[in-house]
Amino acid sequence: MAYVVMGLGNPGGEYEKTRHNAGRMAAELFAKEEHLSEFKLKKTAQALVSEGAVGKEKVSVALPEVYMNVSGKTALGLVKSKPAAKKLIVIRDDLDLPLGVIKMTSFGRGAGGHKGVESIMRALKTKEFVQIKIGIAGQTPKGKLKKVSGEEKVIKHVIGKFKPSEEAVLKKTLSKASEATRLFIAEGAEKAMLYANTKELA
Repeated sequence: MAYVVMGLGNPGGEYEKTRHNAGRMAAELFAKEEHLSEFKLKKTAQALVSEGAVGKEKVSVALPEVYMNVSGKTALGLVKSKPAAKKLIVIRDDLDLPLGVIKMTSFGRGAGGHKGVESIMRALKTKEFVQIKIGIAGQTPKGKLKKVSGEEKVIKHVIGKFKPSEEAVLKKTLSKASEATRLFIAEGAEKAMLYANTKELA
């Protein structure tokens, strides 16, 4: 069974570089860094898929070509059983974490209100997969989380593009998410989580 990396986001040019597509951006970077094949449309998965290997492990990276809240359609096309879900890594944005922070969850954790993850859990009928959450919330000058509240404001923030001033932090964050993905595949969940969830010392 191959590992499956799903980078969640919305398809289409207008969503490129938006906060909601942080997971998709990290998955694309991972495929590039690991020299996997070019992304090609796989109709059965309704996704752009890149394939290859990390060490001895086979890997498929999927960018769903369906909207975020029906991401489960892609998951169903690639993950054929509950045991196979243990090799699924879902990379997605998180409004409860500030930009610059990633968090990796172990098997069996909830969706935390994320519609894409909820869709995958419903489709696969299991929570037994790993998530890498990429922070997309703002920070106050003192480094506190800036909560966005109210549905309209949340939507505006989530589908807004990253600011030029955030690009450098974003780049580092995506790179860390990519490396955590590689560690999960090459060395297992424990090593990957330790790496992903350790705050870098300033």
